[in-house]
Amino acid sequence: MNTNSPYYGLTQDKWQIKTQELINQHPLKEQEIIKFCLDAWDGIFTSSIGKNGLKIGEHLFPAPQIIGALLHELIPAEISTKYPINWRGEQNKKDKDIVFIPDDRFSIELKTSSNKNQIFGNRSFAQQQNSGGKSKDGYYLTVNFEKINGTNNAPSIQLIRFGWIDHTDWIGQSSPTGQQSRLSADTYNLKLKTLLQK
Repeated sequence: MNTNSPYYGLTQDKWQIKTQELINQHPLKEQEIIKFCLDAWDGIFTSSIGKNGLKIGEHLFPAPQIIGALLHELIPAEISTKYPINWRGEQNKKDKDIVFIPDDRFSIELKTSSNKNQIFGNRSFAQQQNSGGKSKDGYYLTVNFEKINGTNNAPSIQLIRFGWIDHTDWIGQSSPTGQQSRLSADTYNLKLKTLLQK
């Protein structure tokens, strides 16, 4: 574990307490985070696209990667619209996805997935970080959502979690060509707090 980690030196039975302490220190409160995520999700379905006013979930059924990309834009936008002085979205490669302007320690990395329970990172998340890129340690907001298709009339966000993840928590695929990294059950249970589950 990274010696700069807030969990450094703690036995695993103390991780959940530390996670709650970190969440309590964060400028965004738990209920706010839930609302920002749900408002962003609703925005996907209430917006229209193109000159014919096409709607996602009615006329268009984008792949999960596209929905994830939209959430990556809309959640930071929801936060920065309410708190324009303190919050903004990513602007350069060193930025987290959601930037707390006064103190980058509280900036947030956002991960989304159409998997029911898990989130995934690039393989690079499990590797030693370089000085040129953004830090992979810190606060993470994770959002799991239902796939959008013609048979599901009301897809929804299924799971919202918030907490702290260190880059050493990511487990890279063992295959040299594997491009994905995952988290252990202990990380999900002890370092991420479930804010909403359907």
